[in-house]
Parts: sequence; structure tokens; C-alpha cells
Amino acid sequence: MGNSSFFTDDEQILFLSLYRQLRKDAPDTFKGNKYRSLRNHLTSLIQQDNIGRGHFGLNPIIRTLQTAILAVEDIGMRSDSIVACLLMPFITTEEELQSLDKLYPQSVKIILHGLIHIRELYKKSPSVESENFRNLLVSFAEDMRVILIIIADRTNLMRQIKDCDNEARLKVSEEAAYLYAPLAHKLGLYRIKSELEDLSLKYLNHDAYYHIKDKLNATKKSRDEYIERFIHPIEEMLTDAGLHFHIKGRTKSIHSIWQKMKKQNCNFEGVYDLFAIRIILDSPVEKEKLQCWQVYSLITDMYRPNPKRLRDWLSIPKSNGYESLHITVLGPENKWVEVQIRTERMDEIAEHGLAAHWRYKGIKAEQNGIDSWLASIRSALENNDDLKIMDQFKSELNTDEVYVFTPKGDLHKLPKGATVLDFAYSIHTNIGNKCIGAQVNNKNVSMRYVLSSGDQVTVLISNNQSPKRAWLDFVATSRAKSKIRQSIKELELKEGAIAREQLERTFRNRKIDFDNTVLNQTIKKLGYKEINLFYKDLANNALDTEKVIEVYINLYKRDTFQLERAEVHSAEEFTTESNHKQTNDDNVLVIDKNLKGVDYSLAKCCNPIYGDDIFGFVTVNNGIKIHRMTCPNAQALRERFGYRIVKARWAGQEANDPRYPITLHIVGNDDLGVVNNISSIISKEEKINMRSFSIDTNDGLFSGSLTLMISNLTALDSIIKKLKTVKGVKNVTRG
Repeated sequence: MGNSSFFTDDEQILFLSLYRQLRKDAPDTFKGNKYRSLRNHLTSLIQQDNIGRGHFGLNPIIRTLQTAILAVEDIGMRSDSIVACLLMPFITTEEELQSLDKLYPQSVKIILHGLIHIRELYKKSPSVESENFRNLLVSFAEDMRVILIIIADRTNLMRQIKDCDNEARLKVSEEAAYLYAPLAHKLGLYRIKSELEDLSLKYLNHDAYYHIKDKLNATKKSRDEYIERFIHPIEEMLTDAGLHFHIKGRTKSIHSIWQKMKKQNCNFEGVYDLFAIRIILDSPVEKEKLQCWQVYSLITDMYRPNPKRLRDWLSIPKSNGYESLHITVLGPENKWVEVQIRTERMDEIAEHGLAAHWRYKGIKAEQNGIDSWLASIRSALENNDDLKIMDQFKSELNTDEVYVFTPKGDLHKLPKGATVLDFAYSIHTNIGNKCIGAQVNNKNVSMRYVLSSGDQVTVLISNNQSPKRAWLDFVATSRAKSKIRQSIKELELKEGAIAREQLERTFRNRKIDFDNTVLNQTIKKLGYKEINLFYKDLANNALDTEKVIEVYINLYKRDTFQLERAEVHSAEEFTTESNHKQTNDDNVLVIDKNLKGVDYSLAKCCNPIYGDDIFGFVTVNNGIKIHRMTCPNAQALRERFGYRIVKARWAGQEANDPRYPITLHIVGNDDLGVVNNISSIISKEEKINMRSFSIDTNDGLFSGSLTLMISNLTALDSIIKKLKTVKGVKNVTRG
């Protein structure tokens, strides 16, 4: 089947080996007439020699065989998916898909159609650092098997690029960490998710990966021996109690350990829960809770439990259906060990579908049903790739949103039914106000055109255009409606001011005394309930100025006696109340070129205070956010939104003694009185208020979070230095 001119000698051997492995793993795909037809077609495609090696120099046929094997062994995919996977390198356009004619079932063509869409998606927007992109990628997959194949292919690619160009490898690794690992997580593909995370860490942070790997290898023997010592007496005790069970021990992944080290700000030795023990009972449903609590009682009789670490999801299961009992006990050598107690049924639920067991750690559910949609994926895979169930998944996917691109590839999320005008207002109010239409996928359309996911939109504008009230009839977003009403109101006020000025000029030219009270009476006499509507009609010549003057003069003559006794006020003495609120701390910040009074707020991700090196980031709806230069989000903001970065600095002295919330992380020995000493130091500071203080102790160590209200960086540096002098405190860092 291989083309010798396309394969090196080593690749020819590898090809045959992989081919045999795939036939062994998926025998139903490789038998009978369908197999012979597939073999002949693939041979023909290979001999045409129309495909080349990819960016990394990998043989695409070898790669697709490796991907197919991974999809079968790790995901459980079946015949149609395997065939589509094998055809993937050869069918890259809709024209090539149509050429397949009746060679393959419709389900294979659907998968290939989705794979082609994904390739087109990458051409439009090569950046995947967007939650919108993730949802769009899923929505483009007409059959969920497309996403599974893409995940398998990316996992295989991550395995093969260890010796490839470093820069390109970094980009692929970032995508794997940001996009594909979370998708695998949602699908319950824990092994793949962990592998993607570990390989991403290996390529992105080589030193950290091998540091942890070497530590794990160095401690593996002692760790295995410890697990054996820990579970041996438990096995004897549970057996004596007449329980049927089996026990699993697992070590955390390298990526998980690295995240733990960063979160706890500790070294490898500081991560005490490197592994967990899982006790799985073979128990009848009516006795599940009873036997789980029985195991809990037996274990805690043997090992001392940590009551703060008890997690009871037996009495009240988690919202995703997860049921289990988690305890942390002090095992031999005074080491803390996590023990998970559950039944076979509970374990099946935890490992099934959306993999609730891994999600219970805190991965938040997405909105609009995407999680519940993905929850049944494995059921479908185990149900012979039932296409009806796959169609049901698609119908349950969030269909209330569309995702469209700007010409530069930026992605915008809009509600279903959104028009070109909605898109224009989502970019900027002025773009919406001046919109006259657009080019959608290089075709001219009107501003009423309803957008679809994947459309690439170029808005067309004209300086002569202005918002119309009729626009409100065909826009779908509240933002567009609000901006249209606001713009129309501003335009009417502007036109009204001009109309009023012209009316007053007419009065002066005719030497008619102008009285605001009489004018208001005139407006009501003419049937207007709102003054702005009166001036609008006056500006549009819908109301005759002569008629206004006539009514005004009659009312003025009628009220002459009243007016003689009343003190006449000039219109200039009347002022309109303003709803504009002055920005707080107007003198504190100078944005860019000494521009003051800007609508800004301090970013909560880094909590800048007076004296920090800062920059401004222009948000879509919330003015300018002020970040510290060392903000954890700073690099991503500069890389992705450099055009929205604004220079910022603190101006002069802080005004009105403002206070800023600052979080300090404190780590140290759990010595007697250390907390009182910390509180005592803070209480002596006149200009520092303590908002909250929480600590957690583990195995003789404590870690705490301290939130203070501080006026400037000098005060912050001073309090940190003082806290570091407290006996027992090892480290104090700013959050």
C-alpha cells in the first residue's frame, strides 16, 4: 500500500508496522469488500503523490495512521471515524470531497466535511487564544467525531515534534494547553488531557518538566513501597469485614504537580499529596452509602483523619452527578494521604461522559448547554457511532450565538439573528453610526444582512450616514439598539438646539419679547408633550414658524398683566442639570499625555496601588483598566491587543489619602503566636487597615492570605519588610 518513492526506508518499515497494528485494533474496518475498496482507493491516492510533508517535515500518511490508532485505542472510535481519519490527508477541499461520490457512506463524508471546515477556520484565525474560538470550533463540527479526531491528531502531533523547530513547537504547545487539553477534559478523555498538558509543559517549560520528572523517578521506588505499606493493612481489614473491593493508587501528572507548586508557592518536596488511593466497592445499590461509610469508619480507626479535608458527596451528590467520599488521613511516617471511597456504579458515573471526577476539582461549567451536550459523547461512541444521537448532540449545542471574523481575523460573538449593523456597533459606535453596508465573504450586502457563523465581514461606512429610527426594527443586540437610540437622541438634541436658536433669532428680529414660560405654554397649546419633539418638527420644517409666533403672541398678550408683576428672567440664567459624575481621584492618574479626568478603574487581577509602574488597557465597555507592569496578564494583553495599550503614570501626590486593596501571601512555620504577631504589626500602622486574614495549616506549616487597604507602594514595601521579621514567617509575597 505504501509508495516507496514517498517513504524513507525507516518510514516504510514503520508504515507496515502501524498498518498491521491498526488492522489488529479495528478488525471490522479491514475485512470484506469494503476493506478491499478502501485499500485500493488509498493506494491510488498515495501513488498520485499529491500530498507533501507538513510544516514539521512529518510524513502525513504515517501521521494519519498514528492518529487513527490513537483514536481507536484511547478514544474508542469505530469504522466510519477510522476511514475518515485515513482519508484526512487527501481530502482537503469540498471539490475533492464531492469526488468521492458513492465510494463511502454519508457519515464518512460528514466527518470529512467537518475536518475541511476546521482547516478553513484555522486559515481565517490562526490564533486560538479565545473562548469564542473554542466554541466556534465545536459549533463547526457537524459531527462530534470531528472534534475527537482533531484532538487525537493534535495529541499525536505533540508526540512527534520533540525534535522539531523550537518556535513552531512552542506555538503548537500553547494551542494544546489552551484549546485541546480543556476540550479533552470536557470529553472525559483524561489520559489524553494529561498527556497534552505534560507535553505542553515539557516544550514550554523544559526545566520545570524535567525537574519534576527526575524527582518523581528518584522517589518512585520509595513511593510505591509507601503505597504498598499504606494499603496492605487496609486490604486485610476490609477483607475481614467481608467487603468486596479493589484498590487503585495513582500519582499526579507532572503538569498537575507543577500547578500545585505554583499555587502553593513551594518546591517539589512541599507538595505532600503526590498520589491518591481509590477504594472501589462492589456493592449493591441499596447498601452503597452504608458500606462507603463503613470503609470510612474502618480507615479512620486505623489512620488519623484531617476533618478539614473531608468531602462528603454521598449525602448530597454534586450537581453533575458525582458521588464519592474523600478523606485525607495521616499515614505511616506522618505523611498525608488522600483516600477516595466509592462504589463500582459511582466510579462508572465519575469516569463516564464528561468525566465528572476530573471536573469536580473546580473546572466551571460553560453556559448555554455546551457541557450537557458533551456529557453523553462516550455513550454515543459505545452505541456503534449512532448518527441519530450525534445529530441530537448538534441540536442541543448552543444555537443562540454566531461567531464572525473581522478582516484581520479577530473573532466577535453575536446572538443568532444579528445583522451587519449589529456587527458594526459591536466594533465601535461610530462605525455603526456611519454603516451603509458590508462585504461578507467578499460579497456586497446591506446592513440588514443576517450573519452566520464563520462569516468574514468588512463594514462599509460613509461620513454622510447617520442613524435612523427604522434601524431599530432590524438590529438584534441590545448594544446596537441602545447606541442607535442614544445617537438619535443626541442628533435630535443638536438639531433642537439649532432650531431653538433660530426661533430666538426670529423673535429678536421681529422685536418680540422672548419669555420661556410663555414659550412652554405655546408648545403645549400646539399639542406637544415633549419639548424635544417640538424642536424636532421645527428643525424638519414639519411645523410652521409663523404659526408658532402667532400662538405665542396671543398667549403673551393674554398674560401681559401677570408678566408685568413678575420678575422676568433671562434664559441664560436657567441651567440644565448634568448627570455626569466626576471621576474619582481625578488628580491621581495622568493617562498618556497628561490627560486627566479619564474614566478609569483599577484592574482586580493585579490590584495596582499608588507608586506602581502601570499601564492602561482600553476595554470595550468599562473605560480604561489600569494594570501593573508586572500583572500576570500584561504579556498576553500586549501580544494580543497591543493597539489598546495606553501609557499611564501616577501624577504628583495621591489625593485625599486613597486606600487600595492589596493581598499578601504569607508562608511560614505554624509556631505558637505567629498569627498574633502578624496582627499586632498591622494594627500599629496608622494608615493601613486590615480587611481580611485567613490561614490554612498543613503538617507544621501555615499559609495565609492577608488583604490590606494601603495608600501607596512605599507603605506596602514597609509593611512587607516588617512582616518578614516576624519569627516563623518564611516568605511574604504580593498577590
